[in-house]
Amino acid sequence: MHLTYNNKDYEVVIERKKGQRNTYIRVNKDLNIKVTTNYFTSLRAINSLISNNTDKICKMIDEQEIKRKNNTGFFYLGKQYVVIYSDTKGITFSGDKVYINHDFDIDNWYKKQAKVLFQDRLDYNYERFTKSIPYPRLRIRKMTSRWGVCNVSTHVITLNLELIKRDINYLDYVIIHEFSHLIHGDHSSRFWKLVEENMPDYKKYKEEMKEF
Repeated sequence: MHLTYNNKDYEVVIERKKGQRNTYIRVNKDLNIKVTTNYFTSLRAINSLISNNTDKICKMIDEQEIKRKNNTGFFYLGKQYVVIYSDTKGITFSGDKVYINHDFDIDNWYKKQAKVLFQDRLDYNYERFTKSIPYPRLRIRKMTSRWGVCNVSTHVITLNLELIKRDINYLDYVIIHEFSHLIHGDHSSRFWKLVEENMPDYKKYKEEMKEF
């Protein structure tokens, strides 16, 4: 089963689960259209559901296409570089190009840059935060579904390593977001008011990060 959009065929993958009550449609990172349903939903019903939700599915495809574009290639601090493999030692930036040795460990380099920059921005925002909060410990790791996590009880803030690839404003937003959780553990109106108090234009970055 396929759906054609913009002269491209997108495969429809059906996953049937025991005990599944409702039928859900989503577009995965691989651009497959995944339908999760139960064992009693007929193919005719699934076809009808896809037909009735074509506009929504196409919007999800567009969103995933944008995410794929924004995550393909070499990014550092919000800028995309053309990778050129060479015999140079380490890594060298020149304009919109980055020269890298074939044996260079890019992930390890990202981690080293993030360790310094993330700590620096955490300290910078901590000094300017409008509420008194305990000084948090910083952890950095790759995460697939979150930009940041705050453990309120241990005062540990974990930041997604992928933030090293993005403009520094997004990093600041995530830090302020997690700082605010040390005051409000939920996402109530009071929480968002505190975020806005410390970053008046946070909505801009919050919305733009959906494209990553």
